[in-house]
Amino acid sequence: MTAGVSRRAAIQRTLLPVLLGWFAESPDPDAALLGFRRVSDALGSTPWYLRLLRDESVAAQRLADVLGSSRYTSDLLLRAPEAVSMLGSNADLGPRPLAALESEALASVTRHDEPAAAIAAVRAFRRRELFRISVADVLNKTPVTETGQALSDVTVATLAAALQAAVRATGHRYGGKLGVRFLVVAMGRFGGADMSYSSDADVLFVYDPLPRAASDDDGAKQALAVANELGRLLALPSPDPALILDADLRPEGRSGPLVRTLASYAAYYRRWSSPWEAQALLKARPVAGDPGLGEEFMQLVNPLRYPVNGLVPENLLDMRRIKARVESERLPRGVNPALHTKLGPGGLSDVEWTVQMLQMQNAHRLPSLRTTETMTGLNAAVEAEIVAPEDALTLAAAWQLASRIRNAIMLATGKAAEMVPSDPKVLATVAHLLGYGPEDSQLVIEDYRRTTRQCRRVVDRVFYGL
Repeated sequence: MTAGVSRRAAIQRTLLPVLLGWFAESPDPDAALLGFRRVSDALGSTPWYLRLLRDESVAAQRLADVLGSSRYTSDLLLRAPEAVSMLGSNADLGPRPLAALESEALASVTRHDEPAAAIAAVRAFRRRELFRISVADVLNKTPVTETGQALSDVTVATLAAALQAAVRATGHRYGGKLGVRFLVVAMGRFGGADMSYSSDADVLFVYDPLPRAASDDDGAKQALAVANELGRLLALPSPDPALILDADLRPEGRSGPLVRTLASYAAYYRRWSSPWEAQALLKARPVAGDPGLGEEFMQLVNPLRYPVNGLVPENLLDMRRIKARVESERLPRGVNPALHTKLGPGGLSDVEWTVQMLQMQNAHRLPSLRTTETMTGLNAAVEAEIVAPEDALTLAAAWQLASRIRNAIMLATGKAAEMVPSDPKVLATVAHLLGYGPEDSQLVIEDYRRTTRQCRRVVDRVFYGL
């Protein structure tokens, strides 16, 4: 990298002594040096790259920190090395408004007639935004709620653009404009705007035939074709982080139709809806497709998720029984429950079920509780004086710490995991990403255990009534 008499080699000779010092301070100096070599090989002949690192020391230091602490972010950078230009500006690392994201994603689709080319452009957009979000997370220790909102907004924009490509491709196959309105409803963590780096996109598909535009059979075929094309485009092979659509929360689960009319949803929920489905609908929000159909779907599900009389005693008992069964049956065998960030005592599930119970009990009379976001719902419960402020702080601390640890594991290793890491190297990197000192990695485990123990005591009292 420093050999020869070229200007590039001269700049590298100036940069490397400083960079090596920063690499040595990172959790993984070898990965940092290798990543820098690979980025330099890709961009070394580009005039602005080395000049940026030479003239903007903050960009060089940020690059060293990212390469030495986040495999996830480094992989994104190596697939789009030109994104290193973001490191020189604070403005480039802040979250972008959803409207701007959707506008850019939709514009990238309209420039391409072929579906494969269109989705490639959307993926390039998503890759760049994931890099922006993860760099801000690594460098600035972004609040986890802000990270979750940013990841969810990027997913909304990506789905909206991919849906446009799918509708256009399906329309061509049917000889022109489709005869249905189509809607994508976000569910789960996607609906709650608190996605992690490893989250799937939980969705429901809704359609409605346009008057005199399509028969019932044709409308069903067209809507199914749109949903399948959307899934196909998003599943095309790519080295980028996958965006997996998961429609298992639909009525009848995997055995039920992938797409349903609004009338079919209404008939199902009227006759067969179970309490857990009403609970799942607490996270439902329209994110792509026909806005009018989205409003109609919300009018349909609101009486289910915000029952007019709250939770009757037998439904509350069922909710507690299901939660207890989830705790006992879904935890993987052989793991330490106390360190499982999702299903362990005081983990994400405990907090989310507690907030959802409060919503189903009270949202019919308290509109402020009608939100899909866990922390927003918890804050509203405090303002409505149905949860003590100190209990809410305990619940929020556990939820935020578990969410931050899950994100930090993904950033550090590039792989999803639900357990607080026990491997010393991974734990050290996670601790660094969480803002702990170089010798304090064991404090991550100690703090997590203490925080979740306190949380579980609140859950036992507020949710289980013990």
